[in-house]
Amino acid sequence: MPTEQHDWYDTPLYYDIVFDDGTRQEADFLEGAFVKHGDGRGRRLLEPACGSGRLALEMARRGWEVAGFDGNANMIDFAKERMARHGLKARLWEDWMQSFTLPKGVRGGFDMAHCLVSTFKYLRTEKDAAECLHRVAEALRPGGLFFLGLHLTDYDRGGPEHERWVASREKIKVVCNTRTWPADRRTRLEKLRTRLKITDAGRTHLQETRWEFRTYDAAQLKALLRKVPELELVECHDFSYDLAAPRRLDDSYADVLLVLRKRA
Repeated sequence: MPTEQHDWYDTPLYYDIVFDDGTRQEADFLEGAFVKHGDGRGRRLLEPACGSGRLALEMARRGWEVAGFDGNANMIDFAKERMARHGLKARLWEDWMQSFTLPKGVRGGFDMAHCLVSTFKYLRTEKDAAECLHRVAEALRPGGLFFLGLHLTDYDRGGPEHERWVASREKIKVVCNTRTWPADRRTRLEKLRTRLKITDAGRTHLQETRWEFRTYDAAQLKALLRKVPELELVECHDFSYDLAAPRRLDDSYADVLLVLRKRA
């Protein structure tokens, strides 16, 4: 079976099917952590790299005023269509994490922002990563929270790692295989390949995406946070999204979720 070379962000439906399963759990965590660490004021939400809009939709359903952006026009179109289909509203636009600006009619002072599933690692330089954090902090009100999730890297890992997900929606089945090669400690880049096996309307085809992520261990992530003093780290979790089980920010686990608060 031939493999088609596609950026998987150009096929938002298949991307959405793969990741949609965890949406409610993530939204539950965001709301619970907002109560735990926030001051209880406001329900305005900003989502950098909102992708297919799965969390934008879920949070709008829960009564949040949602704004979000993504660098891929196909994702934004898909997200807008799904919001309209469900009779909900969100302000969504095409933009980049390291250089985003709020469009006319969207005011700052957000109560919460989030970027949960390692999309932050697409920012391949320290300058871009710090600039993204500065811009998010500027968009938040004092006391507002930013939830940032990403995978930490073990630079001593000897071989590639593999993850596999299988998900279905109606008559569409997607098998996702992601392979990550050992990171280059000097450049702080790691190579990834994602292959989707898609069965849709009785036809099965393969599509592949290759890209590079910027890497972080715990010390490197702490060093980045020191460059953005307007955000303070108030708690750390893993991707189990268990509010009752905070973690230390260290290298004992891979999937880290930071709870950051804008200083008054």
